[in-house]
Amino acid sequence: MKTRQRSIAALIVFSTSAATAFAADYASGYGPNPSLDAPHKSLMPTVNIAPAKPWTQGQKPTPAAGFAVTAFATGLDHPRWITTLPNGDVLVAESNAPAQHDENAGVKGFVMKKVQKRAGASVPSPDRIVLLRDTNGDGVADTRTVFIDKLHSPFGMALVGDDLYVADTDAILRFKYRAGDTQMTTPGEKFIDLPGGPINHH
Repeated sequence: MKTRQRSIAALIVFSTSAATAFAADYASGYGPNPSLDAPHKSLMPTVNIAPAKPWTQGQKPTPAAGFAVTAFATGLDHPRWITTLPNGDVLVAESNAPAQHDENAGVKGFVMKKVQKRAGASVPSPDRIVLLRDTNGDGVADTRTVFIDKLHSPFGMALVGDDLYVADTDAILRFKYRAGDTQMTTPGEKFIDLPGGPINHH
């Protein structure tokens, strides 16, 4: 019994020491018990926006040794989400915030538009899903078609069986999918409403 108690005590001491050493690996402000600065109050909130800067011509990420990076597709219009279909086709939701959600007046609207512009989100929403297909297996899409258009700020997509679900800003739509099609020929149906009201609930 005493041997077991000693083993448990040793385990507790070891775990405590390991946790202390683990916490010491983090700088102040990080880790399981971060030290946070006191809130800073100001008339205007601090908003750090990462400016949207596209890759320059020929620029690409630097891969690990033995690997190569090739652009599968370029020139997309504000792509927001992608999903790969079982046959290898890639769907891209080209979308932005709904126009009516940007009609803000006054100082708030002015600041919001400036922030959105810096983030690359001030352009009109294309409201469509594009299909990309690599027909020769070289890692570059050589076929591009508008798969579904006249949507309302589409975002998420999911294929369940032969049903393709598309999340608009105010509803989830369901389309009948046929493998190999480059354009949706059947109209979609509303699956469920989403709370898309005055605020963009994307």
